Formats: sequence, structure tokens, C-alpha cells
Amino acid sequence: MQEPQAPTPYALKDSFGAGGRFLLTLTRLMAIVGGFIFVGLVVMSVISIVGRKTVGFVVPGDVEVLQMLAAAASASFFPYCHLLHGDVRVDFFTHKLPQKTLWAMDAVGSLLVGLFGALLAWRSWAGAMTVKESGETSMILAWPVWIPQAFMVPGFAMLAVVGGYMFAHQMRMSLRGRP
Repeated sequence: MQEPQAPTPYALKDSFGAGGRFLLTLTRLMAIVGGFIFVGLVVMSVISIVGRKTVGFVVPGDVEVLQMLAAAASASFFPYCHLLHGDVRVDFFTHKLPQKTLWAMDAVGSLLVGLFGALLAWRSWAGAMTVKESGETSMILAWPVWIPQAFMVPGFAMLAVVGGYMFAHQMRMSLRGRP
């Protein structure tokens, strides 16, 4: 059986400099925290569902908590995924292009991902502050809704940083013609 190969050389952490390795460690930590949040949400949901069906116990506001924390946990996975070039790629038309051209195209894609991450971070923060000013709370638990919205911002901001880093890294590779 053949060992799986990284899709591109810049998906290997060995090709990163010190800054890239730091970003890799930071984004991995963010993804692990997001994973723990999801595990906690699953445990809470199982307790609530089993409790409801067996002894009539329900975790109060379980759906609210699930909705609030799942968005923040999901946002924490995007930077790690992009840093390891785990994004979905459709290369049906481009797979036969020269490698330097593919690296340049990937660099442009990373720049767009970074800009999109910055846009999402900015608008998530602006939305959270608007909700804070209005004093909106969740219906059952009366938790402030702006806090979980603000928890999405670090994931999107880190996605912007990673997109910028990968743009520079991939452009360097494209200009050199090698990893």
C-alpha cells in the first residue's frame, strides 16, 4: 500500500519557516479547542435526548447552547484546514498546467481566502457589537447573544492571517519554481 502524499509541497509543515510553524501550532490548538467544544455539545445533546426519553430530564436550553457554540467551534477549524491546504479543490481544468502556474493560482486563492476571512471577522465583530447594544438575549437561558457571536471572530481573524501567510509562501514558491 502506498503512503498518502500531501497534495502540494506547501502542505508539508517542513516547508514552512518559523512563522509558519508558529501559525501551525496556534491553528492546531484552535482546532483542538473547537473539537473539544463539539465533543461537549455532543455529550450535552446525548444527555438531553436520553434523559428526555428515559427519565424526563432535559438540559435546559440545549438547542440554544448548541446553536451558539457550534458556530464558534466551526470557525476555529478553518485556519488549520487552510494552512494544511485541506480546502476542497476542483482541478479538473488545471491539473495539467505547469507547477509554477498552479502555485501562483493557489497563491491568489489563498489571498482571496485571507480577504474573505478578514471580511467575516470584521462583520462578525460588527454584528456582535450591534447585538450587544440592543441587549438581545437567548429565549430560554437569557444569555447575551453577542458573546457567542464574538467567539467566531478569532477563528475568522486567524483565517485572514493564514490566508496572507499562505499567499506569500505560495508566491515565493511560484517565483522560485520549487518548494
